[in-house]
Amino acid sequence: MRLLALLLILLPSAVFAQAAPAPGTPQSDDEKTVYAAGLVLARSLGQFDLNPQEVEVVRRAIADALSGKPALDLDEWGPKIQGLVTARTARLVARQKEQSAAYLTKAAAAADAVKTESGIIYTETAGGTGASPVETDRVKVHYRGTLIDGTEFDSSYARDEPAEFPLNGVIRCWTEGVQRMKTGGKARLVCPSDLAYGDRGNDAIPGGSALIFEIELLDIVSAAPPAN
Repeated sequence: MRLLALLLILLPSAVFAQAAPAPGTPQSDDEKTVYAAGLVLARSLGQFDLNPQEVEVVRRAIADALSGKPALDLDEWGPKIQGLVTARTARLVARQKEQSAAYLTKAAAAADAVKTESGIIYTETAGGTGASPVETDRVKVHYRGTLIDGTEFDSSYARDEPAEFPLNGVIRCWTEGVQRMKTGGKARLVCPSDLAYGDRGNDAIPGGSALIFEIELLDIVSAAPPAN
């Protein structure tokens, strides 16, 4: 016991500080749910493209609102929010397009890459031996979709379940690119934003983003009827 007491005296206080959770770290289930609400709020604020100073302004606004002492009249300034969202969204899209253009140029220069007339960068990564689909075919594929920074936004591999869809019912990049493949083959498509989700994007894809898809063509589920 004396040795233990001596060790407690000699050990630096930092050792104990490291064991304590940082302020604001969620502990209970309720706190974790509140933290999740904060993540949702942060995601909704993404369209504002906030700088660090503006983030602090948001913190101040939340604190003021919760204390019942807002620093300005929401009825006066609330209607201006949509205008700011429009301007900031345009700025984000322009930035994404600039970064995507640089990525597309680099991807087109890679070995074995083929740039189509529409601007798709197509690279066969494993040759297939079966037939190639046409636009009206329904296909079965495995795929993984990422942003140019490597962020994965969709994956049939992660779901462990192939996807099936009519080839003319998906984004234009897929409709064109998958027709270049043969059943059993694999390919990588780098899609310009105008052949993917355009300037609007979606919840997981920023507007103006070029997208990367790794695709495995498993089967042509139903072929187009023969021409008369």
